[in-house]
This record gives sequence, structure tokens and C-alpha cells, in this order.
Amino acid sequence: MAGPDVLSQAEIDELLSALSTGVVTAEEIKTEQKQRKIKTYDFKRPDKFSKDQIRTIYMLHENFARLINTYLSAHLRTLIHIDVASVDQLTYEEFIRSMPNPSVISIFQMRPLKGNAILEINPNIVLAIIDRLFGGPGLPPAKSRSLTDIEEAIIRRVINKAMESMQEAWKQVVAVEPRMEALETNPQFTQIVPPNDMVVLITLQAKIGQAEGLMNICIPYLVLEPIMSKLTTSFWVSASAARQASPESISVLQRKLEKTLIPAIVELGRATVTVHELLDLGVGDVLQLETKAENELSVIIGNREKFKCKPGIVGHKNAVQITQVISQGDDNDE
Repeated sequence: MAGPDVLSQAEIDELLSALSTGVVTAEEIKTEQKQRKIKTYDFKRPDKFSKDQIRTIYMLHENFARLINTYLSAHLRTLIHIDVASVDQLTYEEFIRSMPNPSVISIFQMRPLKGNAILEINPNIVLAIIDRLFGGPGLPPAKSRSLTDIEEAIIRRVINKAMESMQEAWKQVVAVEPRMEALETNPQFTQIVPPNDMVVLITLQAKIGQAEGLMNICIPYLVLEPIMSKLTTSFWVSASAARQASPESISVLQRKLEKTLIPAIVELGRATVTVHELLDLGVGDVLQLETKAENELSVIIGNREKFKCKPGIVGHKNAVQITQVISQGDDNDE
């Protein structure tokens, strides 16, 4: 429930002055308070998204911004800063008119949801990414221009990675598979819904090196309509808690970990030589190891010693027999 309006000190002084001079009376103020306040409503552009749903979409894309920020920072090896600037609802026509021409407009699907959505990236940002990928400093261009065929192929890869980040962010609410369908440069060629249909517009402020610009994600209401009940903070929190406590999710993670490949190395021994001795080594030379024949060998898993073993032969293959488990450094030991 909204609280009463808070007046500033200047408004209070003005009201007291009006009362003292007789411009208004206490009865007039009471009458005005009793009058029903009317809010203007435009039937041509009705509000389709509640404040709670807007807040949920904002939080979803905050996670998306963090993911794409991490990917681009590692991929471009430069200073990246991307965050959500705003989430608004407007008509599709208003969104189209706000886009520059040329621009980089990716039309994508969010299966199993029906319909298309748009990821629009300012050309300054796109050309800075391409310049950085081609070995340049990532400076913004002096003048905006369309992409060449080679540049378009490069930016498609970046957008596909952005789609993966979007899938990861949206799985907090619903499992979707964003897939790019087409890449356009002219906003007039991207009529995915009728002009008067309502859309939700997520605007991200991006700074890549010295280039700054906006990234816009436009999702029509018709696409999100089947999952509108899930776009609430209460559903998000309860779904997250259920996933964390689910034994099925724990068993899935365990199965995936059990299939993970890790290097196992048996170290026969070590020897220390000088650089001069190393340069003089030739075929047939013998290096004396520090390990004796009767000593146990070390089994290194990843980059840490985990077992002790004895060498031997099984059939016609070399093998080792584990003689000791080294638990130092394990979670239980710590």
C-alpha cells in the first residue's frame, strides 16, 4: 500500500502562506482531499506488465548483463562494463522509431515460446568489438556504417554467445532456447508484431574500451503471455529454493562430475641438471633419478599428489597398484 505524499519544506511554507493570506481555506483543502483522484488511462497502449513482472524481468537481465560482461571481458581482453539501464513497456512502433539506421538488429526465437524477439546493438559497440577482435585497440568509429560480410560473420558468433547467456539467465524462471533467426541493419525490415502491440524493452548501457552505446532487448507481450504467471519474484524465489533442495538436481550434478575427465600422472622420479648438462644431452645418455627402485611413486591428479603406488605389469601392459591415499588438502581434511 502506498504511503501519503511527503511535502518538501518549500511546499509546506507555500501552503502555510496561502492559509495565512486567505488565498485558500482549511475547508477548501479538506474538500479537495475528499475529491476522487483520476488517473489518465490510454486504451491505445494498455499496461500489459505489472510492476512485479517488470521487476522480475529487470532482475533476469541483470544476471544476463553479468554473464555477457564476463564473456566479453575474457574474449576481448579489455575493460567491459554492461548493466541494465531500464525496463519499460511501450508499443512496438515506438521502439522501431527509436532505433538508429543503420543498426545491428538480431531477430531471435525463444523456443518453446512462440514468436520472435529482437536484440539491437548500437553500431559503435559492434564496430568496437570487431576492431578489438581483429587486433585493434577497440576504438569507436568516427562515423556509423553498415557491416561488411566478414564483420557480419564475426558478430554472429558474438550474438550466438549472447543467446547462450540469455538462456542461462532465463532458466531461473523458465527453460528457453534463444536462437538467432536473422540479422538486419534497417529497423523498417524488422516487423515482428503489429505496430500497436505492446512490448517490454530492456535497455542495457554498454561500455567497451572507449566505445559507449546501448543494447536493447525487445520482447513482445504475445511471446511472454504463456509464462506471465511465472514472471513474479515470488515464483522466482520459490523455484530457486526448490531447485537447490531437489535431490534430482544433486544426483544430476553428481553424474556429470563422475563423467568428468581428469589427467592422472604417475611420476617415476625427478632429476636436477644444469643448463650446460641439458645442452650436452644426447641419444643414449642416462639420467639418474632421485627415486630408488623400491620407493613408492606419486600419482598426481590434476596438479596435486593424491596417491602413492607401486609400479608393475598387468598382462602385457604397464600398471600401478595404489598403496596409499593422501587426504591432505581435501575438504574433509580441512
